[in-house]
Amino acid sequence: MPAEDADDMAKDFTQLVDDLAYAKTFYPSSKVTQFINAEASKIYLSIYKNRKEESNRLVTFWKYDLPLTVHKHHVTILFSFIVFIIFFSIGFFVSRQDESVASTLLPPGYIDVTQEYIDKKNPFGIYESGNPLLSWIWIMINNIIVALRSFASGILCGIPAINDLVKFGLQVGAFDEIFAARGFGTQFFLVVFVHGTLEITAYIITGAAGIVMGKSFLFPGTIKRLSALKQGAKDGVKLMIGLLPVFMLAAFFEGLFTRLYNDISWLTTAIVSLSVLFVIWYFIIYPITLSKKLALQLNEEDV
Repeated sequence: MPAEDADDMAKDFTQLVDDLAYAKTFYPSSKVTQFINAEASKIYLSIYKNRKEESNRLVTFWKYDLPLTVHKHHVTILFSFIVFIIFFSIGFFVSRQDESVASTLLPPGYIDVTQEYIDKKNPFGIYESGNPLLSWIWIMINNIIVALRSFASGILCGIPAINDLVKFGLQVGAFDEIFAARGFGTQFFLVVFVHGTLEITAYIITGAAGIVMGKSFLFPGTIKRLSALKQGAKDGVKLMIGLLPVFMLAAFFEGLFTRLYNDISWLTTAIVSLSVLFVIWYFIIYPITLSKKLALQLNEEDV
C-alpha cells in the first residue's frame, strides 16, 4: 500500500533497497527482483521529483514524467510508427497505380483543387489561402479534437486507435503520391513537413496512447484487469497532455509558416530540420538517457 507520510515512505524505500540488494545478489534474473526494482524506482522517482528545486509541477512533468512515460511505452510507439509507415506505403503505391483511389481517401474535390494550383505553377498554394491566425486556431482545435477522440476510442481494446492509424497512413501516402506523380516529391517533404513533422509524430503517439489503454485491459499481467486499465488510461492521458502543445505548434506552423515556402524557403527548411531534431531527441534519445540515468542513480543508492 502507498505510504501515508514521508517517514513511512523512507522506511519503505530503505526496506526495498535492502531487499533489492539481496535479490540482485542471489536471484538476479528473478521476476521478483524486477518487481522490487520497479517498486523502489517508483518511490525514488516520487522523492526525486518532489525536491525543492523541482517545485514547478509543469517543469517536472516535461522534464521527467512525460519522457519516462514515453520510454515506458517505446515499443508501443514503435509499433504505431510501423503501422503508419506500412499503410503510408500502401496508400502511396496503390494511388500510384490508380489515382482514383486517392480521391476516396482524401476530402472530396481535394485532388481537383490541388491540380488547379499545380496548373498555376504554385502546387502548394492551398496553404496560402485563408487568414493565418484563423487558420492556426481552426487547425489546432480540429486536430486536437480528432486526436482526443482517437485516443478515447482506444478503450475498445485499442482496435479503433489502430484503425485510425491505418486511415491516417493511407491518407498521407495518397496525399504524397499526388505531388510525387507530378514531379513535386521532394518539395512535398520540404513544404508539408514544415508542420507535418510534428503533426504526424503527434498522431502516431496518439495512436500509441489509445493502444496502451486497450492493451492494458487485454493483457493486465499479474494485476487486476481494472487496475491495469486505470494505469494504462493514466499513462495514455499523460501522453495526450504532452501532445497538446505539439498539436498547437504544428497548427501554428501550418497556419503561419508553411505558406512562406516560396518567399522565405530558408526559414521553412530550418523549421523542418529543427522539428526533426526535436522529435528524435525528445521522444527517442532523451527518454532513454533519462531512464538510464535514474536507473544508475538507483543502483548507486543500492550500493
